Amino acid sequence: MVRIAVIGAGPWGVNHVRVIAAERSGLLACVADPDPQALARVEAFAVGTRITQDPDHVIEDRGIDAIVIASPASTHAALTIAALRAGKHVLVEKPLAMTLAEAQAVASAAHDSGCIAMVGHLMVHHPAVRRLRELLDSGSLGRLHYLHSTRVNLGRIRRDENALWSFGPHDLSIIDYLLGGSPQSVAARGQSVLQPGVEDVVFMTLRYPTGEMAHVHLSWLHPRKERRVTLVCSQKMVEFDDVSTDKLRIYDKGYDRPPEFSEYSQYLTLRDGDVHIPQIPMQEPLRLQLHDFLRCIRTGERLVASIDSGVRIVRALEAAQRSLAMDGVPIRLD
Repeated sequence: MVRIAVIGAGPWGVNHVRVIAAERSGLLACVADPDPQALARVEAFAVGTRITQDPDHVIEDRGIDAIVIASPASTHAALTIAALRAGKHVLVEKPLAMTLAEAQAVASAAHDSGCIAMVGHLMVHHPAVRRLRELLDSGSLGRLHYLHSTRVNLGRIRRDENALWSFGPHDLSIIDYLLGGSPQSVAARGQSVLQPGVEDVVFMTLRYPTGEMAHVHLSWLHPRKERRVTLVCSQKMVEFDDVSTDKLRIYDKGYDRPPEFSEYSQYLTLRDGDVHIPQIPMQEPLRLQLHDFLRCIRTGERLVASIDSGVRIVRALEAAQRSLAMDGVPIRLD
C-alpha cells in the first residue's frame, strides 16, 4: 500500500485529502498546512490521520512513500525538489513552478531521483478531453485548423497570481495534450481592473510550427461561468463544454471543395450536417488523476501529465507573461 501525505489543505488541497482518504489502494498518512484552521477543515475527511503544521516533517518521514503538493504556487518548485531528493514520489499541483528556470530545476531533480513526478494538470484526465484526443488521432475530424478555449467566471479573486497563471495551466495543458508539442510563439494582452498589476482578464494567442493556432480567453471578471474548448477541423468541428451535461458535441459542418466546378461560387460548398453527442462515461477527473499516479508508482509506466509537460506549460506561461508586460508583442519560443 502506498502511504500518501498532502502538503497544503486550502480550498483545492482539501479535495485531494477527500479523494485520497476514500481510496483503498492509497493510505492517507498525513496532512500538513501551517494554517490551523485549514487543518481543522480537513479533519472531517481525514479522521485519525496525522496532521502537522510543518511540511518538513512530511518530507523527512521515511514511512511516507508519496506526497501531493497543493500549497501556494510560489512554493511548488522548492517543495517538489525537496521531496524528490528525499526519495518521495510527487504529485505537484499546477503550475509546476513560477519560472522556467525553476521548472527545469524540478525536472532535473525528478530525473536524478528516479521517482515518479507528476503535475496536477487535471484536465488531461477528464474523460471528455481523452475522447477529444481519440477523435483527433483517429483522423475523423480531419486536420485541425484552430482551437478556441474559454475559462471565465465571476470568481474568487487572487492576489498572489493573475488570471494567466491561475487559469492558464488548465487550458494550456489541454492544448499541449491535444497537439503534443510546444507553440512557436505566444502573444498575450490583459487588463487589471480590480487590483493594480494583477490581470483579471487575459487574451492569449499561440501559434504552432505545424500551422495550428490556439486562442485562450481567461477571466475571473465575467457574468457567467464558461469552460469551453472548440476545435475547428477540416472535416468536422467539436465543442467540449464542461459546464453542460452534454460534454461533447460533434458538428458535421464545414466547407467542401467539389472535384469539378464551372463557377467560382461553386468552388466552396457549405456542409451543414448532423450534430452528434457521444455518450461518455463520466468519472471525477481528480480521482482518475490519483489512479494514474498510483498506477505509475507501482508499474513505472509513463505519465500523461509528466514533468516534461509541466516544463512546456511553464515555458508558455512565462512567455505569455512577458508578452503581457509588452502589451501583446509576440514572444518566440523556438
